Parts: sequence; C-alpha cells; structure tokens
Amino acid sequence: MRQLTLEFRHDEDTLRKYLEMKTDYSISLIVTDNSTCMLSVRNRGNSVCVRLHRIFLSADAEVLQEMADFIKTRRGSAPRIRHFIDRNSHLMRRKPPAKVTINTKGKRYDLSGIFNALNEEYFEGRTTASITWGRGCLRRAARKRTLGSYSHHNKLIRISPLLDTHKVPQYFLEHVVYHEMLHADMGVGTVGGRRSVHSREFREREKMFKHYSRAMEWEKKRWG
Repeated sequence: MRQLTLEFRHDEDTLRKYLEMKTDYSISLIVTDNSTCMLSVRNRGNSVCVRLHRIFLSADAEVLQEMADFIKTRRGSAPRIRHFIDRNSHLMRRKPPAKVTINTKGKRYDLSGIFNALNEEYFEGRTTASITWGRGCLRRAARKRTLGSYSHHNKLIRISPLLDTHKVPQYFLEHVVYHEMLHADMGVGTVGGRRSVHSREFREREKMFKHYSRAMEWEKKRWG
C-alpha cells in the first residue's frame, strides 16, 4: 500500500484517510472549534466517529500517530497530544463575549449617578467598570440573597433589581454598589496560595463606607 504522507497543514479529507490507513477503521471525522472536548472517539454503527479540534489539522506525524493509537485502544496517556494542545492553545478560537445591554435607570434609582458619586468620593474617579441593573429571576435572587456581582472578565457590575424599590433605602443600595466597586478596584488576591476576594484589607476598606454600620443593621433586619 502506498504510504500517505501529510503536509504540515492538511485538510479534513486527507486527515480522515490518514487515520483510516493507520487504524484500519472506517472513520467519520468531525472537525470542531470546541475547546472543551479536544478529541473524542465513539463507535457509530460500522464506523468510528472521531471528533477533534481544528488545531489538529496542523499536527505533525508523531501527534497523529499517537492519535491513531488512541483511536485503536481508547486508552493511554497521550503525552504528545497533550503537549501539542498546550503549545497551540493560543490558536484556539475564542467566543466573543456576549453583548451586554447596559441599563442604569431603574424604576426608582439611577445607578449611574450613584456610581459616579461613589467613584469620586472613595476611588478618586479611577474605577472604570460599567454598571447595570441585572436581569433574571427575582425569586431566585432573593433566595440566594445575591444583591450584586462583579465580573473581572468584562469589568461589569450587576446590581439586583430587588434593590430598585422604595422599600430599600438609598444608603443600602449605595453600600452594595460600593462593595462591588471595591472588587473592581482591588481585583482578586491570594491568601496562603488560595484565591481570596474578601481579604482583611477588603473588609477594612468596606468599613470606610460612611453608612456601613447603618447598612449592615438594615440588612440584618431585612434579610437576617
């Protein structure tokens, strides 16, 4: 049989034929951009279905030989494949972040004004995060008592719409916003090698909010 050689960049059909030659299996090949499952193998009728990430179209002969061995045995440590993935992870397509609709004006409170005032008073105007009223199930948020959150990924503060009511005093809403702005300002630290988002420094700075005690007392009465 004529040996099938591969170029550094090969197409799907050539790769499928190469794997069929190396395994003696009839192969159905599916190339994906799924970085969660880089390589999977399963039987499908009289053929073997192989799903693999697109970066393997640039794999060298040693990596592909290890892939063929894995398809045949379904076991093994596959060090060359793991090294290839690590070396080329920067080439994987990243999903663009979901577009977020910013909505600061609620039925009672406008988050924009609160954020700007706190930014000037406590952060010297350096906090560049965006802020918006959150969306989702109010009942679930009430059960979890999730009143605010900060995403370091997209630098976005979300405030629960549970707080957008005349029953919630403005000083308490300001405290929740201030808490999330602290996260944006301080980032995520480590304590003893472990991730820490509410460090001693964070707690000390949180108490610098002028209505801290009052807000804690109101929260204890309302949700305690």
